[in-house]
Amino acid sequence: MRFIFILIFQSSFIISFAQQAKHVVVLGFDGMSAAGIKNSTTPVFNELMKNGAWTLHARAVMPTSSSPNWASMIMGTPQKYHSIHSNAWKVKKIKYRSFCGCEKGQVFPTIFGVLRKQKSAANIVCYHEWDDFARLTEPGVCTVIQDTKDENETTEKAIECIKNQKPDFLFVHIDYVDHVGHAIGHFTPEYYKAIAKADSITGAVIAALKSAGIYERTVILITSDHGGIKTGHGGKTLAEIEIPWIISGPGIKKGFEITEPVETYFTAPTLAKILGVEPPACWKGKPVLSAFE
Repeated sequence: MRFIFILIFQSSFIISFAQQAKHVVVLGFDGMSAAGIKNSTTPVFNELMKNGAWTLHARAVMPTSSSPNWASMIMGTPQKYHSIHSNAWKVKKIKYRSFCGCEKGQVFPTIFGVLRKQKSAANIVCYHEWDDFARLTEPGVCTVIQDTKDENETTEKAIECIKNQKPDFLFVHIDYVDHVGHAIGHFTPEYYKAIAKADSITGAVIAALKSAGIYERTVILITSDHGGIKTGHGGKTLAEIEIPWIISGPGIKKGFEITEPVETYFTAPTLAKILGVEPPACWKGKPVLSAFE
């Protein structure tokens, strides 16, 4: 009887939560370290933390490079399983490999593919400033996936999409912070200004959600792939490993600091829970349950 009660309770929770959250927006700022946020002017991020759940101690996977970490984030599993270990990775490397029972040559299942498979009519949109992001996703699963030239065009595209399409799932990749980190250095005044711009971009996206009338039904997640040190990254320092993970919206606790460990590959399972889809058994990550009301 107790087991049946637990199942009923969990089912009702999932249904109730799915009814609250109708849209999900992920803003991923490449190279934005948790320590960088602490030293930058970020009123929008602060407000999201005040009205949501957050940790500035989420962890990137090793090496702290873009490909392994964006892949782990959207694939719900560390690089040990999806086999993307560096930025040199190419799709042709898995031509004869099969992941999770899929056809040979297909990438490890991502949140994009899982959502498309279970909700075929979902409007899934991705704008990415980093050219190589698209190669980490399954071809043809996004309604729109577009490589953008800079942070300004990326933001404009996202705002236009929100106002005109009201997407079910919008994933936005901004590369600007990482550019400044490489060109000038992490923990420099210019780097902090770049994070402040990321904060203002987030504010513009939130304003678009409000203008479109869907803000109250949207879960927003702010995160990154890695931090950095001097003008690089890829190593084991906390400055490179620790990333922000801020989530806010319907069904999310308010003003709650997450103290449990959060790995970047916990992101996809958390998104799956919000979007109301079942994560693949091959995903090794788990949803960050303490963030939910």
